[in-house]
Amino acid sequence: MKKILVTFSIIALTIAANKANAQCDSIASQCAKHIIASFISDGQQYRSLLLNSEETAEFRTTFFGETTYRIAACSGKSDGNLIFNIYDQDRHLLFTNRTQKNAPYWDFKVKSTLEVIIEGQLDANKNPGSGCAVILIGFKQK
Repeated sequence: MKKILVTFSIIALTIAANKANAQCDSIASQCAKHIIASFISDGQQYRSLLLNSEETAEFRTTFFGETTYRIAACSGKSDGNLIFNIYDQDRHLLFTNRTQKNAPYWDFKVKSTLEVIIEGQLDANKNPGSGCAVILIGFKQK
């Protein structure tokens, strides 16, 4: 009986993981529309499953000097559900889309190379419940 229960649990977890991955795939596809032709994707899809608006996903990357970047952040079926913040390595806030009505993307140019922390959080006011947070990064070729 224990063996059957363990097997059933493993199957249920596998199905749930596949559904979550499929949800993230569709959100990533939706989010990719914000990385327009003038930007080149960095090839990464930064993903995290957030169970509620209290949780925060954290991603780290390096931005290179004199480069223009576009950050696209999505969760759910419509834009504006994900709040994203960009910090330098000392945790000084460089940008938040919260003050921009949760804009789904933002362009900016960095003067010098810096390591950044990008945080994503579901907006409690949009009542998205849980969801997959996807952040995409594109850059303009010089």
